[in-house]
Amino acid sequence: MAAKSFTHVTHSSHSPAKWVTLLTTLNVMRPPSEAQEAEAYEERHVHQVYAQIASHFSSTRFKVTYLIIGLFPLSSLTQLPSGSIGLDVGCGNGKYLPVNPDIFILASDRSASLIEIASQHQPHASLVADNLLLPHPNASFDFAISIAVVHHMSTRGRRVQAIAAILKTLRPQTEPGQWRPGDDPHVGRALVYVWALEQKTSRRGWDEGDEQDVIVPWVMKSAGSDLSSDQSRTFNRYYHLYRQGELEEDIAEAGGKIVESGYEKDNWWAIAIRPGQDEQDR
Repeated sequence: MAAKSFTHVTHSSHSPAKWVTLLTTLNVMRPPSEAQEAEAYEERHVHQVYAQIASHFSSTRFKVTYLIIGLFPLSSLTQLPSGSIGLDVGCGNGKYLPVNPDIFILASDRSASLIEIASQHQPHASLVADNLLLPHPNASFDFAISIAVVHHMSTRGRRVQAIAAILKTLRPQTEPGQWRPGDDPHVGRALVYVWALEQKTSRRGWDEGDEQDVIVPWVMKSAGSDLSSDQSRTFNRYYHLYRQGELEEDIAEAGGKIVESGYEKDNWWAIAIRPGQDEQDR
């Protein structure tokens, strides 16, 4: 696997209140191409990492994105009809589960350690599940959210497969034509949210023209130690940085129809619905 290095500023913390700047070297790596190799690569650079950093990671994940709390009505969990049932795929510590007490969310994550934390958010349900093999009935859910998950898939095929798995769970569009806000409220919709390549004003500094497949270190500091101490441990996580327009392309390839999309705080996002069978057959 080809690799190269460059110096980049990243961040780490040992508490939610304080972030410490760390100057480190990131390895920009070419992701594997074969399915079995890709699965093994993600196991090493994603799943094993989150299994080890789950508690520390959870302690830094408490803010919710504006998309979820109502900046964009189509994506807002707070504006869903009472009694709506949906999914949080790749829920992490479950921080979005308490946003709206009038809806029910079935949350899932590949990390058993994170699901143990998410399960504290009752009355919602949580389970360990792979995004590529979701154990849910098709065409059954009013909404789904996927926040900062799909970019951990190491090939385009697997990213498209992950999106397709989410779309399959949604109630499909029953009438052909362009879906608009205010149309059939029973059409399920999904919000997919991924890291952007274009974030030159952020602390990470990536921008158009940079490598899209990167390894991002997570530094876990032990109590009473500093970041240079032997008591600090570094875990390397794989990310695919989405360029402008790429998320929409992947959703279309997965069989979805874009309702709205945009950019928010170093991330690309898109809201998609599942077209009815008659429209998919065209």
